[in-house]
Amino acid sequence: MFRIVNKKPLNPTVTLMDIEAPLVAAKAEAGQFIILRVDGEGERIPLTVAGYDREAGTVRIIFQIVGATTLKLNSKEVGDTVSDFVGPLGAATHLEGLKNVLIVGGGVGCAIALPIAEKLHRMGAKVTSVIGFRNKDLLILEDEFRAVSDEVVVMTDDGSFGRQGNVCVPINEMFSSGKSFDKVITIGPLVMMKFVVEATRPTGIPCDVSMNPIMIDGTGMCGGCRLTLNIDGKRVTKFACVDGPDFNGYEVDFDEAMSRSSMYRDFERHAYESACNLFSKEVR
Repeated sequence: MFRIVNKKPLNPTVTLMDIEAPLVAAKAEAGQFIILRVDGEGERIPLTVAGYDREAGTVRIIFQIVGATTLKLNSKEVGDTVSDFVGPLGAATHLEGLKNVLIVGGGVGCAIALPIAEKLHRMGAKVTSVIGFRNKDLLILEDEFRAVSDEVVVMTDDGSFGRQGNVCVPINEMFSSGKSFDKVITIGPLVMMKFVVEATRPTGIPCDVSMNPIMIDGTGMCGGCRLTLNIDGKRVTKFACVDGPDFNGYEVDFDEAMSRSSMYRDFERHAYESACNLFSKEVR
């Protein structure tokens, strides 16, 4: 069992938790993920490592309540436990040698981008962060990004906080003004990453994306997290759990990835609604 030592709501649908998992904390790096089960009857879900404290032996996760399992996880409180917490899995984000990096985060993807920005800051790199949300009520981690970034631009779709528009607005302005970077790293919804990649493509700046497709075992055995990449004119299958989760954004077939990610949306919604009904009955 793995004990929850800290819990904090970041907005109405996003929660931060610190989990006591010393062996995972000892090895975790920015960009990697864990797989957990809330209880012995639960499904396995992958969550990116949003931070770690090696001395305290804790790993931070930040998750959005989108289905039955994340709803059940969010019902846990400090002192409660989760039954399984496996990791770290996947490859750490490659940051060696980078001196000037543009980080682009969207929504809960900012939770994945933050530890990368933090590590770059510790390395002495210049960090420019662009973070985007639908509205101010969904804003998360602004102060944390400001603490580790040389420049932060906050965008909201409706203009209720920061600047109005999507993350590509300031990115295009930066490129048009002649700004350059060693690398662009973007993490968020698939459609957002696709457009960040296309905005970056004319510059030739390397652009990495973090992929979080459907995943079951996290070891490359099930094939559920497969992605198609276009490499040197050939279509190549890769697995996000072992080959990623970071990939060259110019090579990813985003249209296929978006199609596959929507396959179980109705099922997830039904499971979420069933869990909501169950919790309401328990409360009554």
